Amino acid sequence: MAKKSKIAANERRKAVVRRHAERRARLKEIIRTGMPQEQAEAVRELARQPRDASATRIRNRDSVDGRPRGHLTKFGLSRVRFREMAHRGELPGIRKASW
Repeated sequence: MAKKSKIAANERRKAVVRRHAERRARLKEIIRTGMPQEQAEAVRELARQPRDASATRIRNRDSVDGRPRGHLTKFGLSRVRFREMAHRGELPGIRKASW
């Protein structure tokens, strides 16, 4: 189980990313296609935004207990939790392989 403070910090980051996503997308488009003067201004504006506004600051965590490592995106679970739930039959369509 991850510390509650780490889980809460990650949730705050998700909120900041959502709040700034549209503005960041517009600035990045200007940087990609604009005139050199516009590009320079867009880069400065992007740098002025909060550090946590970048989507790369979000950490994928287990949806059940917040474990940060071994995250399986398709299920939103860590490898440990996935294995436990699969063995108990709590994940529909998942069976233990045998060959």
